[in-house]
Amino acid sequence: MSEPGGRTEAALALAGAAALVAVAFAAPWLKFVLTLALAKGLAVLGILLLLRAGQVSFGHALYVAFAAYVVAFAAPSMPEALVLLPLAAAGSALLGLVIGLFVCRYREIFFGMMNLALSMVFYSLLEKLYHLTKGTDGIRVLAPTVAGMRLDRDSYEWALFGIALALALGAGFLARVYLASPMGQALSAIKTRETRLEFMGVSARAALLCAYVASALLAGCAGALIAMTTRHVTPLLGYWTASGELVFIAILGGAGAVLGPFLGAVAFEMVRVYAAATVADSWQLILGSVLLGVILFAARGLWGLLESALRRVRGA
Repeated sequence: MSEPGGRTEAALALAGAAALVAVAFAAPWLKFVLTLALAKGLAVLGILLLLRAGQVSFGHALYVAFAAYVVAFAAPSMPEALVLLPLAAAGSALLGLVIGLFVCRYREIFFGMMNLALSMVFYSLLEKLYHLTKGTDGIRVLAPTVAGMRLDRDSYEWALFGIALALALGAGFLARVYLASPMGQALSAIKTRETRLEFMGVSARAALLCAYVASALLAGCAGALIAMTTRHVTPLLGYWTASGELVFIAILGGAGAVLGPFLGAVAFEMVRVYAAATVADSWQLILGSVLLGVILFAARGLWGLLESALRRVRGA
């Protein structure tokens, strides 16, 4: 993306962050929803990295669930949010490295289904190892301190919202730098001319593995935030529908820019909340209709709509 385009994207990111803060102040009960949206946006940002290489993971909820359980197990002995979050993210990144060494040998549908299979194996373990995970009952997460301070509920929610927003801005910036780097450009080559990339002496598997570990790290950040926000961790975080939800958000937001995942995540959570409140028995139908509308009328997602609107404004 050109430098003017980069400045525009940065300005939009800051404007969006300011808008989210304003919404959180205007409707304090939405802090919880927006924190979850930003967390899911981080996980979807990782999927965007893989999409640049033409690969889709249908099992990325594995890393979200793994990080959430790291928080649940570590919180009683290490009740500090600023320690739990990097610990869980690092754990997911390490798991992503181990799994990535295997799955990055595959491409397209094989890549996606291999991730799905491994995530379902992990989900089954979470259900069966009841003496460790409490099965489908899940584990209640104790509210950790933040920078050593024990906060009341409202302050705690604001702190997590601030952490999620800062992570979203920082991860978005780093992802944009990464995609513009030679390693990021190699991902596009994997999608189009992988053989030519190998002839140039660049390992396509190494480039994809690097992106895969980064995506697992981002999903780990998401899982840690979700665990500390909801304060209840269950195996459903790693179920295949949770992975499908992340892919849904990726399509909804669009993969054209790093803002797309966060646009999609916020839109997804807001539509789900208000649809569930309005028509509790049919909110899935509304979400499906929204996705179908995006596919039919906005193939590049919400980011594509926003980019087109900006071009019309510039033209005018």
